[in-house]
Amino acid sequence: MIFGLGNPGRKYADTRHNAGFLVIDRLSQRWGAPVDQRQFGAEIGKALIGTRSSMLVKPQSFMNLSGQPAASIKGYYKADNEDIVVIHDDLDIEFGDVRVKKGGGHGGHNGLRDINQKIGKDYVRVRVGVSRPPAQWDTADYVLGTWSEDQRGQLGAAVDRAADAVETILRDGPAAAMNIYNTRPKSTRQTSQLPSGDSE
Repeated sequence: MIFGLGNPGRKYADTRHNAGFLVIDRLSQRWGAPVDQRQFGAEIGKALIGTRSSMLVKPQSFMNLSGQPAASIKGYYKADNEDIVVIHDDLDIEFGDVRVKKGGGHGGHNGLRDINQKIGKDYVRVRVGVSRPPAQWDTADYVLGTWSEDQRGQLGAAVDRAADAVETILRDGPAAAMNIYNTRPKSTRQTSQLPSGDSE
């Protein structure tokens, strides 16, 4: 089960907090698996990847309530946490970089906080870097703001990298994915400019 975190609705479609949704959409395109079913407060698509039956999930309950759809779907399909991958934006990772992690705290991310409360912490995460906001910015305004022009130009490559990480997890396991994505040299991209579309 691959959960991409975000907020539903056109208002939030182009925001940093919706990085998880973007990766689900990319996997949906790659796999020919439309995410067009509604179940337990989420949009769902299903695909057979190799010999593994996989599910793409976009919770529609807003970010800070992501845990209930995750818990309901997990319970209905009798899944274990080791079979769950959660894709989310991460302020502590530079934009364009991707990291893979198993377990751990929520780090202030409201979607992860709710999921941890509902199903526990021992699932696999694909962390999509969005970088920290400039010092004068409110964090909530930043993650709910739109991508800067510089970021938007590189966003497709970042989404592809995260989708590749998910496929590596499915094919070779989390440890192999960590060896690949957690040892990449740090990006040298410049992302500190005032993001377009956001207010000062």
